[in-house]
Amino acid sequence: MPIARINNHEMYYEVLGEGDPILCMGGWGTFCHKNHHHLARGLTDRYKVIIFDYRGICDSTDDHALDSTMELHANDAIGLLDYLGLSNVHLVGLVGMGACVCQEIAIRRPDLARSMINTGAWCEMDPFLYDQLEMFRWLHRDAGFYAFQKAVTLLSFTPEYYNHNHEKLLGINGGWKELNGRFAAHSRLIDACVNFESRSRLDKIKCPTLVLHAALDQVTSPRTTLPIEISIPGAIGEKWDDLAHVVAGKEQKIRFCNRLFKWLDTLQ
Repeated sequence: MPIARINNHEMYYEVLGEGDPILCMGGWGTFCHKNHHHLARGLTDRYKVIIFDYRGICDSTDDHALDSTMELHANDAIGLLDYLGLSNVHLVGLVGMGACVCQEIAIRRPDLARSMINTGAWCEMDPFLYDQLEMFRWLHRDAGFYAFQKAVTLLSFTPEYYNHNHEKLLGINGGWKELNGRFAAHSRLIDACVNFESRSRLDKIKCPTLVLHAALDQVTSPRTTLPIEISIPGAIGEKWDDLAHVVAGKEQKIRFCNRLFKWLDTLQ
């Protein structure tokens, strides 16, 4: 089991495939263990993909004496890349927190950032997003994991996708399953999210950047993603009119894979 001592905690990580390195991070969960199918299809056939468990999730430990900040999580990721001897890495941040960690890495260690992709992201809190994330916290705390899971699922997918797939999206093997029984870890991830601000520093990012704007996203809509595109010099933005918070369904996943590989091909 690949575990390294990184930034004063035990970090579980996996390296899949060969080729140019890509660091992939999502929201409040992990691509590790049995979650590889959530990665873009074909990614590990073309690239060396680095994934890891956030602090307190699955097989990574945490130190509750430390404040949970996006800087802390970015330093974890930076420490892992340094540990693996990697530089000039493509940063792929999908859905929320992972995108924010990518921003921090690109700001703090430009030598590590060959390119960056952000979806479902933000660079500062407004009251609407702040209160949504706090709502997820108190739902998990006061009503339990499954109440939180249903609420976040309802806000993360289109009605059509939810209607056809709610049975697999909910329950013990459903979305955000890594947080089940781990409220303290979830709460600390929320701490990092609600206190994150990068808009005043995004002009320091020099790597090529692609930002996807999800028109149907009820959590991180273009309201929160457009400022990222505007604030990063030379960033490219693309709006998908049918995209909610999570890329879902065969058609969307194929389209996202095609867009991702087209983007990466331009950086060769």
